[in-house]
Amino acid sequence: MFLSQLSILLATPIALLALYGLIRSEEFRRHLTAFPRSNSWGYLLMGISTVWFLYLVKIEDISDFESYKRFMMFGFAGIGIGTTFFVRDLLAARGAAVLMLLVAKLMVDTARWVDTDARLAIVVWAYVMVIAGMWFTISPWRLRDFLFWLSKSDRRLKGALCLLLTWSGFILVLAFSLYRTASASA
Repeated sequence: MFLSQLSILLATPIALLALYGLIRSEEFRRHLTAFPRSNSWGYLLMGISTVWFLYLVKIEDISDFESYKRFMMFGFAGIGIGTTFFVRDLLAARGAAVLMLLVAKLMVDTARWVDTDARLAIVVWAYVMVIAGMWFTISPWRLRDFLFWLSKSDRRLKGALCLLLTWSGFILVLAFSLYRTASASA
């Protein structure tokens, strides 16, 4: 996948979500505060994260772990499935945190081969997601608390949504200009 394609895939849903939040702020606020404890979102996000992580383990070619790969696959699958059954509290927050880490890996891996300094926008964004993903993985209540704090004030929520809309617009501009030309030359 090219960085331009990945940037479009990442920025477009964020822009649409921000627009939805700005247009229908009360409905968005309800969904936002309900998200961390949503079991349906939790099952979906943990399922995607587990399958994606197992795929990454499967394609990993470190010879030191080759003899253990089958056990690792069963162990990680057990952890992913077990989490959905035994750690249901804030499951969506946990699933979102793990997905942040996996998406950040994809972002850094994709940006690695692009020969432009503009790739640093994606790389810095990825590292912010890594820090947030680690933080919310070990303490998922912080995501819940952050979303409640964010939705407490209409001005704060709309300001954050405008910031997200601006960021996604910036990434889309990069995707259709610098990232596309850098990908074409690669």
